[in-house]
Amino acid sequence: MEIKTIFHGERTYNEEEIITFPKGLLGLENCKKFILFPLEENDNFSVLHSIEELDMGWLVVSPFQVKEDYSIELPQSLQQRLEIGSEEEVALLSTVTLSSDITKITANLRAPLVININKRIGEQIIVDKEEYLIKHPIFKEE
Repeated sequence: MEIKTIFHGERTYNEEEIITFPKGLLGLENCKKFILFPLEENDNFSVLHSIEELDMGWLVVSPFQVKEDYSIELPQSLQQRLEIGSEEEVALLSTVTLSSDITKITANLRAPLVININKRIGEQIIVDKEEYLIKHPIFKEE
């Protein structure tokens, strides 16, 4: 299958690559099906792109790349909803906010995306830890 994205050109994907967020994403509850692909210019980042709303795509990064000691507890109810059997099945991603000023590029560590990489289902959660900011700087000032 193919989609034509606004910023990333045409993308080919298979049905098996679709990640479903049954609850949608925060503020976008109607967007439920996405594909994930690496950002060609920088492989530290990926793009999570809706296949339902072709103008909806987000730059994402592993929260561990932003904060090495990032750690959250996944509630048992979430583990059941996402059919998570082991830690190895889980991928965490944080959405990125871009800026022309590199020191103002941030990642949302407070609301990570939790994905069961085997079942291809995910959910965005809110983490109740004050040290995890909604706009956590990715790059430090030199």
